[in-house]
Amino acid sequence: MSDPRPPKIPESVLVVIHTPAREVLLINRADAPGFWQSVTGSKDTPDEDLITTAAREVWEETGIDCGPGTPLHAGLRDWGLTNIYEIYPQWRRRYAPGVTHNTEHLFGLCVPAGTPVRLNPREHTAFQWLPWRAAADACFSPSNAEAILLLPEFGQ
Repeated sequence: MSDPRPPKIPESVLVVIHTPAREVLLINRADAPGFWQSVTGSKDTPDEDLITTAAREVWEETGIDCGPGTPLHAGLRDWGLTNIYEIYPQWRRRYAPGVTHNTEHLFGLCVPAGTPVRLNPREHTAFQWLPWRAAADACFSPSNAEAILLLPEFGQ
């Protein structure tokens, strides 16, 4: 049976959500238990701007509202960095035939300690706040771990 959804766009965001004390939010993937990661997600349309993609994905995956006009919007920062990586084989079916690589844009979001998290259970099953180095060690994705290790340089 074919997937009724259109293929994913191979351009995405990775958002490192952190507190001023560099506690980092990690979420556990529902489709890959034990795969801890930051918020990630693809553009909905080719012309969607990246800050919109980042704010939407943060909201969809964590319930944290950092969209325009919210108090947290100023804490959402484009780090101006990208990763190009090979899409894991188990997730390639979500993309158009022949798509093997994704371009990922890095963002940070600084939130107050104690910010509530409400997961989308279809996407994630658990969350944890960890010190930044421990969070990098816990990530399954090397590019995600590397992004977290940049927090002292790019975080507020």
